[in-house]
Amino acid sequence: MTDTSNANAESVKSFSEFGLHPDLLTAISASGYTVATPIQAQAIPAIIDGRDVMGAAQTGTGKTAAFTLPLLHRLMPYASHSTSPARHPVRALILAPTRELADQVADSVKRYSESCPLRVAVVFGGVDISAQKEELRKGCELVIATPGRLLDHIEQKTINLSQVNTLVLDEADRMLDMGFLPDLERIVKLLPKSRQSLLFSATFSGEIRKLARSFLKSPIEINVAPQNATAENVTQIAYPVSGNNKQAAVLYLLKSRSLSQVIIFVNTKIGASRLTRELVKEGIKAESIHGDKSQIERIKALDSFKSGETAVLVATDVAARGLDVAGLPCVINVDLPFNPEDYVHRIGRTGRAGASGEAIALFTDHEEKLLEDIEKLIKVKVPRGALNIPEAFQHRSPASVDSRSRGKGERFKRTFPASRPAPIDDFFFKPYEPSVKDPHKEAQRLQQEQKWMEHQATAKQPQLAILLGGRPKNNIKPAESND
Repeated sequence: MTDTSNANAESVKSFSEFGLHPDLLTAISASGYTVATPIQAQAIPAIIDGRDVMGAAQTGTGKTAAFTLPLLHRLMPYASHSTSPARHPVRALILAPTRELADQVADSVKRYSESCPLRVAVVFGGVDISAQKEELRKGCELVIATPGRLLDHIEQKTINLSQVNTLVLDEADRMLDMGFLPDLERIVKLLPKSRQSLLFSATFSGEIRKLARSFLKSPIEINVAPQNATAENVTQIAYPVSGNNKQAAVLYLLKSRSLSQVIIFVNTKIGASRLTRELVKEGIKAESIHGDKSQIERIKALDSFKSGETAVLVATDVAARGLDVAGLPCVINVDLPFNPEDYVHRIGRTGRAGASGEAIALFTDHEEKLLEDIEKLIKVKVPRGALNIPEAFQHRSPASVDSRSRGKGERFKRTFPASRPAPIDDFFFKPYEPSVKDPHKEAQRLQQEQKWMEHQATAKQPQLAILLGGRPKNNIKPAESND
């Protein structure tokens, strides 16, 4: 039996009304949070009471805090300052579909539990497993993991899940999309049957409900937003462009609007790397993140972007879910996703926590059907706009030409780098301002110019023979012989 909770059933509450541990309230206050979001207002009391929960809310509404705060509250009685690993068994497990999301959830948990002795560990693939083994051997009450790397630790007997009393599946719909169901089933079989299970997802599809029936017991269903809805505070617009002008359109948008802290989404890893290279050539600080990047490279790129050192992050859908960057003002879809739901997650990277944001989409004639599918899903007509791209931005590099038509032209430009166009300078977008001449410097310039002209007039002209390679005549008489 599933209980359904509606967003309007409860008024939005202050965090102090939930009875959370004082250390958590201090951390919440330090994070700048004062009032709970609808998903938090309904999920936190139910989780504190030990109920299984199915939670769905549009991205950016605070799902992570909705389950991490009550989870930490329930773990507080087990907190210990002892250094013995035996006093720190794994009591809670959070599973996330991607490395980036696992790392982000771990950051949130560590921030909330900073002033208490609970130990937190995060394990994911793509990095050396040795450091993770050492951390797990020391003991930790809460583990955040991706399914594949967790199974590696289970097989190597570096983690024991026999005392887990809470399981959290974050972004469950993404886990199913990525084919993690067999891994999830293997992991759940190793957990105690008497446990609390929480499932959070952006959507409640038929597959998700089937998963919930197998993992959860009489869950409370919380749905605070229409399925596949986009945030109202995100302004959407779509610009029709030709395929060859997509890069030109990106350059024009970035330069003319002085955009910074922008995520640009593309569909392929090759496309992400290529666009990043071209942006760097134009003087834009850009990094790419996709499946071919090592975990260290991906973490470095994300940290650089979050710190503001990198202005543009070019990403495939590996970053579409879970990536949380404070104050992200804009998202640009250079390629429309083939799965309409991915569009919802992409634009959910902006307009988070009540802030305003802008979602820009570029589409060709061939992609118009993808845009129509997106509009059917979100039940909103995306406004069309006109993008008048100046000639200076068009046909600037091989990236704006279809790969099948490159041939000798691309090889020539690789061989002769000077043939590449010069980067577009922001100077050309500033209004004309006449320069003011310094009278003193101008008088000096005229005086130097007059001296140079007088010198040229008196200088001896070179002989034609010298210019033609001849030898000048020697006017010096030969010395007389003493003989």
